[in-house]
Amino acid sequence: MTKNVADTGELAGLELPVERGCPFAPPAAYGRLREQAPINKIRLASGGEAWWVSGHEEARAVLIDGRFSSDKRKDGFPLYTLDAATLQQLRSQPPLMLGMDGAEHAAARRSVISEFTVKRLAALRPRIQDIVDHFIDDLLATDQRPVDLVQALSLPVPSLVICELLGVPYTDHDFFQSRTTMMVRRTSLEERQRAFAELRAYIDDLVTRKESEPGDDLFGRQIARQHQEGTLDHAGLVSLAFLLLTAGHETTANMISLGVVGLLSHPEQLALVKADSGRTPMAVEELLRYFTIADGVTSRLATEEVEIGGVSIKAGEGVIVSGLSANWDPAVFKDPDELDVERGARHHLAFGFGPHQCLGQNLARMELQIVFDTLFRRIPTLRLATPAEDLPFKTDAVIYGVHELPVTW
Repeated sequence: MTKNVADTGELAGLELPVERGCPFAPPAAYGRLREQAPINKIRLASGGEAWWVSGHEEARAVLIDGRFSSDKRKDGFPLYTLDAATLQQLRSQPPLMLGMDGAEHAAARRSVISEFTVKRLAALRPRIQDIVDHFIDDLLATDQRPVDLVQALSLPVPSLVICELLGVPYTDHDFFQSRTTMMVRRTSLEERQRAFAELRAYIDDLVTRKESEPGDDLFGRQIARQHQEGTLDHAGLVSLAFLLLTAGHETTANMISLGVVGLLSHPEQLALVKADSGRTPMAVEELLRYFTIADGVTSRLATEEVEIGGVSIKAGEGVIVSGLSANWDPAVFKDPDELDVERGARHHLAFGFGPHQCLGQNLARMELQIVFDTLFRRIPTLRLATPAEDLPFKTDAVIYGVHELPVTW
């Protein structure tokens, strides 16, 4: 067995967070650590140590094991990019679903899972197609060249979709987009705390208004159900709204931009997709694997001693799973540095794995498939106006993406 660096009592040479140098590859340090061993102990920028899990098999083992807690309220929970003050602010609020364990998490997830069934999402497809066509109509109507695809398509499509799904006024999208961006980027502590407080206050007010007049949307239906059951939980609804609103547009928006960059930068792969739209679902999975826009943000805390991959992780020790590194594990994905839309990479970890696997993953898949199919069908000559290596990538963010994406045709 490969000797783990931590078995010698030494820390691996990695301190988080690590910026990506190349827009199309993980940091080189990730690959070096994975070659040494799939699990290593690293130092966190916020202080302390944690186990870094970079192998695909080991990552899945951690994410499905109930002995690892997602509860950020627990002492010793590993901080990835959060500072102690921001974590304390989060701990002062009711936990998000992502920070729940066991029965509490299962109950919270069960209460909303019906909103993301295949049947309900299929009913949304025509409306999502209308939304995509609307913004592409506007794109084609402009005389401006080049056009920033981030502002013209990538951001507004998932923003409008999540607003309509949740019952959030789309007129407020600039407000919650700016606050979400401020929270996930390495801005100052004061800016992150202010953004968190302002967004939380906005959502609290929104839920209060909906409690008086619930509409035919996700939160209207949640409120109506809780009224009927006599279990109205205002704080829980605010936490759920906070999670779905912030997670429901930022990641998808960046994946749209990155997917366009990836396909335009690999014309032979784009040609395959254009030739047969039946390849688009596979292409989406491969793009999700290839970019894995949410880097190593899946943290856990061992609640008892667990052995993973031959490594003994003690109770109270933190673990950070690198989905990006796992998705580039050559033991699972042959030639992981190559974009191959026919790979069939459905077993990637871009949406996580296990009980906390992304609730809205199939909605995101549908949005991406509709956007890529429609965009390249309606604008077949679309091209980057700036070489990919010169694009302003968000290498300083928890969520990886593109600040601006100039395109022309």
